[in-house]
Amino acid sequence: MNKVFSDFLAWTREHEWGCDESYDLTLSNGTKLSVWDSGVLEVSPANPGHKDIVLSCAVHGNETAPIEICRDIINDIIDEKQTVTHRTLFLIANPASINKGERFVEENMNRLFSGEHSKGSTQNKERERAAKIENYVERFYQSAPEGSRERFHYDLHTAIRDSKREKFAVYPFTHGAPYSRQQLQFLLACGVDTVLLNQAPTTTFSYFSARQFNAHAFTVELGKVRPFGENDRAKFAAAEATLRNLISQAEQDFGPFEPEQHFVFKEAQTINRTQPDFELNFADDVANFTSFNKGEILAWDGDKACYAQHDGEHIIFPNAKVALGHRALLTVVRVPTESLDLV
Repeated sequence: MNKVFSDFLAWTREHEWGCDESYDLTLSNGTKLSVWDSGVLEVSPANPGHKDIVLSCAVHGNETAPIEICRDIINDIIDEKQTVTHRTLFLIANPASINKGERFVEENMNRLFSGEHSKGSTQNKERERAAKIENYVERFYQSAPEGSRERFHYDLHTAIRDSKREKFAVYPFTHGAPYSRQQLQFLLACGVDTVLLNQAPTTTFSYFSARQFNAHAFTVELGKVRPFGENDRAKFAAAEATLRNLISQAEQDFGPFEPEQHFVFKEAQTINRTQPDFELNFADDVANFTSFNKGEILAWDGDKACYAQHDGEHIIFPNAKVALGHRALLTVVRVPTESLDLV
């Protein structure tokens, strides 16, 4: 077996910005593996089921636990220890940032989808890579067998800071469509009981798949950023097992839906950094989902104070060092699960 398949992650990192060649391998069980580019692996069973699944990681290269999970699943597929029933596309999105050990090389890739990569006069490798990834996702979904099919995309991440709710998912804006009860159950099986509902379009990878291809798509935060080898994999066991079952089982049974098991939040406000002297009004070690009350100052954007607008307003993804014009802080408020339009 050549090096491409014997250690796919290592080969991907060696070809961090792309590879001009494609590689194919058919396993003894009839499953076909096709490498389209560095970090881009299509897995096609001999008789594929009705689901088309995208599993992505390393949109931010220092978020190592999802990379380790995808690496181990891929290795087990190659060694024929992991059954694959449904077509699956693995995407290791930003190998160069993995090698650098940082969130990104030049620009946050998770702000470059839905065509954002082509806007403005600035171009860089991450923008080029985001454009290629969009094309690979389109190619994967559009090349599916004919018939009734379901599309899924789970973009796996870990967060920069601690969180009072360790695992949570972001549900992209649905443009009025109902939310999926089954997908909430899937996330719960992954150990993710907390969901944030986006209230507007974004340029994230998961929104791209949801909007362009009507996929069940989520940004899934599985814990905190750690270096390679320092992740407590036991904390990710439920997520990994559920993802493995997703690609191997014809259907998954999650049992009855119980609203009280799910903690749902919606956006309260997005605070962007517009001034060079932006600063958060709380310490760097304050955890995600810390709650503030109406009138408390959350940040200073130059000389403008940014206040909490509700009692029980929780902070998410605070980062004072983002580029000008980008989101420095998201806040959310709890909504009853029973109030959602669910199908």
